[in-house]
Amino acid sequence: MGETIQKITSPISEIRHLSTLDIHSGTMHNDAMVQKELIAASTEPLILSLLAQGENYGYALIQKVREMSSDRIRWTDGMLYPVLHRLERQGRIKSRWKTGETGRKRKYYSIKKEGRMALAKAQEQWRVVHETLNLLWRPENVRSGSGH
Repeated sequence: MGETIQKITSPISEIRHLSTLDIHSGTMHNDAMVQKELIAASTEPLILSLLAQGENYGYALIQKVREMSSDRIRWTDGMLYPVLHRLERQGRIKSRWKTGETGRKRKYYSIKKEGRMALAKAQEQWRVVHETLNLLWRPENVRSGSGH
C-alpha cells in the first residue's frame, strides 16, 4: 500500500479530512471513516453495548453500528464473527439459534453477567480517554502554527 495517512495538525478542525482505511473495501478515501485501529479497539465495547440493549444477530449488529456511526464505522462479517465467537468463549455473551420473522434461522447473541461487568470496565476506560481528549482539545490547549 503506497497510500499514507494525512498528518493531523489540529485534531478538532481537521478530523473530518483524515484519510483512513475503510476496512470494508480496503480503499483509501477522505469521508471521515474511522481508522481501522480505532475500529479494532472499540469493537468489543460496541458489541457489548448493543447486546446490553437486547439480543440480536450478527448482520443486524453490523447494520446498527453503520447506522449509528452515520456510515463511518463499517464492520464486515469476517471481522465481526471472530469477535463474537471470542466473546462467547470468554463467557461474556451467549448465542442461540432462532427462527426470525422472515422464517430464516439466525444465530442470536445476548449479553451475560460477565459481559455486563466487562462493559462497565470498558465504559470507564473509554470515559478516561474521552475526558482526556476533551481536555487536550479545548481551544486554549490547541496551538495553531507550525506544530512545534
